[in-house]
Amino acid sequence: MLIQITILALAGLMLAAAIFDATKFIIPNWLCGLVLLTFPVAAVAAGLGWAEVGNHLLGGALALVIGFALFAPGWVGGGDAKLFAAAALWFGWPEFLAFLIHTVLAGGVLVVILLALRWLAPRLPVLATRTEGTALAVNAPVPYGIAIAAGVFWSLPNTVFWAAF
Repeated sequence: MLIQITILALAGLMLAAAIFDATKFIIPNWLCGLVLLTFPVAAVAAGLGWAEVGNHLLGGALALVIGFALFAPGWVGGGDAKLFAAAALWFGWPEFLAFLIHTVLAGGVLVVILLALRWLAPRLPVLATRTEGTALAVNAPVPYGIAIAAGVFWSLPNTVFWAAF
């Protein structure tokens, strides 16, 4: 029963992160912290051993390195990097690669959709990044929390937690 609650909590938190990022271009630290805190509860509920927990910590550490390597030049926001690392804890070493690929693919789709929307509807409040007759802004923000949430939803069924669900 506890594993189902933690999976539902993760789903709700990821949905909230996507909504925050889509509407405000920010992912609150408290939200990333709650995603992080759901992992130990899920690990205990699923009965993970120390080796399995270590694999999950490895996935989270790799995600943190990747996230901050993308944050340093300004390619993603700090909230995106923190959310990515916190969510990656849910994916052990082998599943982390699938989560990474799913998140990148979802991000690519997101960027194509945003470019189309920004070109078609330049005056939408959240998407307004150009004025009539001008090119799209190169530095227009992308709410990458949406892609991270999509990566979680896409990858979660392949985890040990889903098997315990």
